[in-house]
Amino acid sequence: MTNKSIWKRSTVLLMVVLGVLSCPAKGQEASNSQVIEEGKFRLHKFEQAIGWESYQITKDANGLAVKTEFKFNDRGTDVPLTANLKAKSDWTPKQFEIKGKNSRLSAIDRAVVVNGEQLRVRDREEWKEGETPQQFFTVSGYAPVTMQMLMVRYWAAHGSPKELTIFPEGRDLRVEPRGQDKISFGKNTETETLQRYLVEGLIWGREWLWFDSKQNLIAAITTDAEFDHFEAIRDGYEDGLKMFVALAGKDGMNALSRISATIPGSRAANIALVGGTLVDGTGKPPVADSVILVKDGRITKTGARNEVEIPKNAQVIDARGKTILPGLWDMHAHFEQVEWGPIYLAAGVTTVRDCGNELEFLTAARDMIADGHGLGPRILAAGIIDGSGPLTIGLARADTPEQAREWVDRYHQAGFQQVKIYSSVKLPQIAAAAAEAHKLGMTATGHIPEGVTTREAVEAGQDQISHIPYALQMMAPSFPAGTKRADRLKALSEIDLDSDAAKKEIAFLKEHRTVVDPTLVIYEMGTASTAKPFSSVEPGAAKVAPELAQALFDVGPPGENSGLLEKLLAKYLALVGKLHAAGVPVVVGTDQTVPGHSVHREIELYTMAGFTPMEAIQAATIVPARAMGMDKELGTIEAGKRADLILVKGNPLEDIHNIRNVEFVMSNGKMFKTGELWESVGFLP
Repeated sequence: MTNKSIWKRSTVLLMVVLGVLSCPAKGQEASNSQVIEEGKFRLHKFEQAIGWESYQITKDANGLAVKTEFKFNDRGTDVPLTANLKAKSDWTPKQFEIKGKNSRLSAIDRAVVVNGEQLRVRDREEWKEGETPQQFFTVSGYAPVTMQMLMVRYWAAHGSPKELTIFPEGRDLRVEPRGQDKISFGKNTETETLQRYLVEGLIWGREWLWFDSKQNLIAAITTDAEFDHFEAIRDGYEDGLKMFVALAGKDGMNALSRISATIPGSRAANIALVGGTLVDGTGKPPVADSVILVKDGRITKTGARNEVEIPKNAQVIDARGKTILPGLWDMHAHFEQVEWGPIYLAAGVTTVRDCGNELEFLTAARDMIADGHGLGPRILAAGIIDGSGPLTIGLARADTPEQAREWVDRYHQAGFQQVKIYSSVKLPQIAAAAAEAHKLGMTATGHIPEGVTTREAVEAGQDQISHIPYALQMMAPSFPAGTKRADRLKALSEIDLDSDAAKKEIAFLKEHRTVVDPTLVIYEMGTASTAKPFSSVEPGAAKVAPELAQALFDVGPPGENSGLLEKLLAKYLALVGKLHAAGVPVVVGTDQTVPGHSVHREIELYTMAGFTPMEAIQAATIVPARAMGMDKELGTIEAGKRADLILVKGNPLEDIHNIRNVEFVMSNGKMFKTGELWESVGFLP
C-alpha cells in the first residue's frame, strides 16, 4: 500500500484541539436534522454471539452524521467502542472520531478533521497534518462494521476506484466485487441474493462483506485485533451465519491457492545440499562442509562431504556459508487466516499445532496444504472444548462428561491429534475428555480452567499445559476474594522458585511428563510501553505489514503496574529455566503475537532462561516432535525422516539471534526463498 500524503508532525495546543472538535452549543443544532437510517448487527467470535453494534444516520443542511455504538464481552472482558462520522451528502468525510477498545488487550483513540485542503489526524494526543486527497474515506480497523458499510458506499459512489486511501492510517486498501450469493435466512428459509465484496488492506489479510440491493451491509466475516475469527450479522439475518462463514472460508481457500501459484517453490526427485554446516538437532556436534541428500521428500543420507557420495542426477544446492537446521515448530498457533501459511514458512516454521479454531476452516486449510495445493506448514490440531460460563469461547461446549466425550470423538473423526481444554471446563469433563482422547490415541492440552488447580487437571489426565502462568500458579498462595490486581502481581513475582514447595510442584510435572508451552512472548509484549517500545525487544515488529504496525506499536505510557509486570516476566523466565533443568519438556509456542517473528523471539527468550542455544533450538524441533509422537518422522535431520529443514545465514549455536536469518526453507522436500514468502503477504523480508 502507498501513502498519498506527505505528513508533518506537530504539537497542537489543547485549546486549538477543542476548538476544532467542539460540538455546536445547545440550541445551535440544525432544526431540520432527521433520522434517515438505523440498524443493528449481532457480533460473534468463533460463531459465538458476544455483543451488538447499533448505528444511526441523520441528515440536515450540513450533510450526514453517523453515530455508532459497538460493545461485546469476550471471556469476561467488556470491549466498548464508539465511532462518529460527519460527511457530505456523497459520504466524503468531514470529521471522524473513534474511541474505546477494539480487543480485550488494546485501546484506540483517533480522529480525523478535514478543513478544505488540509487534513489532520490525531492518534491519542499527537497530531499529524497533510493535504486532503481527492478521494479518501475514514475507517480504522475491523470495527465498527458500520464504517465499513459506509466505506463501500463511498467507494461505489466515487467510481469504484482500484485503490482507496483511508485515514487515520493514511494508506490504501482495495475493494473487489466477488459475485453474488443466494443466502437463506429466517424461519421460513427465505432466500435473498447478496453482493459479496472482498476487502484487502484494512486489516492484515482478507475480509468479506455482503450487501443487499439497497447497499445495506448484511454480514462481515473478518479477524479482530487479536487475530480471532470475528463475524457481524445484521439483525434478522443471523440464521445465515454458518453460510457466510462457509462462503468466506471457500474464498479464503481460493486465495491460498492463488498465493501458492505465485510462489511454487522448487522440487526435484533428488537434491543434494552441499557445503553448509549441519546442525542436525540431535545434539551431536555440528558437521562442517556437509552433504544432505534428499529423495522424494525424504532425507536419505547426511554427513561430511568426504563421506557422502553425491548422486550424478541430483540437483546440487550450494549451502556454503549457511547453517542447516531442522524445520522449526510453533506449538501454540491459531491459523485464523490464509496469510499465516506463507508467514510461517518464511520464518522457517514447517509444522504448527493449532490450539483452537473454527473446525471447518482449519480442516480445509490443513487438507489443502497437505495435498500440495496450498502454501503453508504442516498443521496439527488441538480441538477446543469449553464449558458454559463468563469466560466461554466458541461453540464447543461440554457441560457433562458425555458432551466432553462427544466433542473428543468429533475431533478424532476430523483427524485432530489433541483436544484443548479451555477456561470454563469443570473437572469431571476434563477427566472424561482426557480418558476418551487417550482411548483414541490422542492427548489433551490447554488452559487450567477457573476453579480447577493445575495439579487437579494433570491428575485428571491433561497431558500438556499452555501458558507459563498455569505452572507458576501451582506455587502461588491462595488469594482471598477481592484481592487487588497489584497485590496478586506482587505476590506472584516474589514466589521463591528454590523453595521446597516449588521444587515439589516442578517434580510433580516431571513425574507426569507434562509438556509446557510457555508462550513467553505474549507476556513480554504485555510489558511494552512508550518507555519500552515493543520493537526494542522484537525487531521483527518493524517488518510487519502496514495493517499490523498500528496494533504492535500503539502502546501507552508505563502504567501503575508496569514495574510489577516486568518482575513477573522475569519470574516466568526463571520458572521456564527451572522446568527445563528439572527435565520437564518445554516447547516453543507463540500464541501468534508478531506473526512469524515471535517464534524466533521465543527461542531467544529460552536462552535468557538458561537453555543452551542447542537446547533452545531443540525446544522448537525435536522436543515438540516427541510431544506429538512424531519424532520418528520429524524434528531432526536424519536419514529416513521427512525433509523439513532451514538454511540460515550465520550460526545460531554461536549467536542465537542468527535464528532470525532464515534464507531458505524446505518443507517435505520443496524449497522456498523466504524473502518471496514474506513479501507475498505484505511483510518486509
